[in-house]
Amino acid sequence: MLEKFIKDVDKGLSSYEKSIPSKYFYDKNGDELFIKIMHLPEYYVTRAELEIFKHQTKKIITALEINTKTYFQLIEFGAGDGLKTKELLRVLDKENYKFEYVPIDISQNALNSLQKKLSIELPNVSIKPKQGDYFEALKLLKDNHHPKVVLFLGSNIGNMTDETASKFIYRLGAFIYPNDKLFLGVDLIKSQSIVLPAYNDSQGITKDFNLNLLKRINCELDANFEINNFYHHPEYSEKEGVVRSYLVSTVEQNVSIKKIRKVYKFKKGEKILTEISRKYNDETINEMIKKTDFKIIEKLSDSKKYFSNYVLVKS
Repeated sequence: MLEKFIKDVDKGLSSYEKSIPSKYFYDKNGDELFIKIMHLPEYYVTRAELEIFKHQTKKIITALEINTKTYFQLIEFGAGDGLKTKELLRVLDKENYKFEYVPIDISQNALNSLQKKLSIELPNVSIKPKQGDYFEALKLLKDNHHPKVVLFLGSNIGNMTDETASKFIYRLGAFIYPNDKLFLGVDLIKSQSIVLPAYNDSQGITKDFNLNLLKRINCELDANFEINNFYHHPEYSEKEGVVRSYLVSTVEQNVSIKKIRKVYKFKKGEKILTEISRKYNDETINEMIKKTDFKIIEKLSDSKKYFSNYVLVKS
């Protein structure tokens, strides 16, 4: 993991338009900050999807076409703290569905915490966490032919470009079988007045979350980023439907990263792209899956129509 971190940071900071992959937000401190973000008044994303899981649980189960007689695997990409998924797990457990829960996350800290909580809250649920890359973990599950349901929640797919997201779903199809399902959570396109505050909250938690990325590089790669020489700046275009989060250099400066053995130059006002967050509608979803083996069979939305969960089946 460290070698990959080094490679990605070097590639991103050596580019003409600097960037660092958003997956590196999630160390122990990053996990804790994101949990705080999820409960912020401005961050509607978690609440909207949680509403779907709380109040439409039976609809979810029906749409996934699972039954109490058939053993299946419930696989979750980027499981985090499992807040929403636990609503589904409770009902599946209570109604005696036969399944195992396989949360996959880049953060071992998040998986350890989730497993500990589930062992207390839902001791009868079989949980088999896997740390690391989604597809590396799926390789280990491919050889069994149990029906699979893959959860990809929180609009995490929106952290990819449309082209990358389409390739991601296409690639997923190689690891599962016909009639297996993908339960995809996406944030919907809406006005700037609703979206932008979710990425620039009044308490500054999102700012700390982004700046923690530099702290992590300082700690793990022996860098000398002066955190106060950068500020968090998100931008959103409703027409384009994409939020871009940046860390912006406030001064001209040089940053040394000893484990890469390089010095990176920053101009005053130069940006590091830390995250994109795509917003969707039916048109963009259909375009995204056009060249994949998946088709939409159901769509569930929250009461405000801020968020939707699409149920896709592999043909």
